[in-house]
Amino acid sequence: MNDKKLLRYSRQILLPEIGIEGQQTLLNSTLLLIGMGGLGAPNALYLAASGVGHLIIADFDQVELSNLARQVIHHTNDIGKDKVISAKEKMLAINPDIQITTLTDLSEDNIEDWVQKADIVLDGTDNFNTRFRINQACVTQHTPLVSAAVIRFEGQLSVFKGYEKNQPCYQCLYPTTGNNDENCSNNGILAPVAGLLGTMQALQAIKVILNLGEQLTGKLMMVDALDLNFRTIKLSKDKHCPICNLSQ
Repeated sequence: MNDKKLLRYSRQILLPEIGIEGQQTLLNSTLLLIGMGGLGAPNALYLAASGVGHLIIADFDQVELSNLARQVIHHTNDIGKDKVISAKEKMLAINPDIQITTLTDLSEDNIEDWVQKADIVLDGTDNFNTRFRINQACVTQHTPLVSAAVIRFEGQLSVFKGYEKNQPCYQCLYPTTGNNDENCSNNGILAPVAGLLGTMQALQAIKVILNLGEQLTGKLMMVDALDLNFRTIKLSKDKHCPICNLSQ
């Protein structure tokens, strides 16, 4: 680490739980961020600023006016631009020393290849089918999944390691049947709620990388932003789960 990087990350390096060794671990890490929307916007900015060395960002969509209230990585003059291009520009403006790979074609056919390249996956998507496929790829590739979701004034956050014997995967929490794909497009969301959960998602990813503190593995944090209430419940592995039980 050169003098410029030591200065850039000096406030993190001062933390005894991180230090130079921990910062170097961040610089050596690769994270896959799926979705550059309300969750992906803040987590991308903070992970870039924190010095994660390689960030792979995936989104097929373009910036729209209705995105701007909560997707703070995109600006008015980005309307019509691919979200990954818009996001990359802001991330490099904060930290030009990191590597950013953009994907607009993440699909059923290539998701496992990209998950395999990552140390951790952050899921910031807004529909169950995509989340199920991301979860399946993470279980198959033995990659930790940091999952966040937001709607209205509410949010959820968890870390899934379903490839481990006693740990649940995302599908243990949400079976494929009975989901109605609620999302903020249909139900609305208060903008800072996305910022709160997206920032916490970045925090959890760093804690997993560095093996720090409470990582929410096998737990679900539920946030009620209207009452400012945080509640955490324990999650159990579903012995009938068709995804993570087949990986054992």
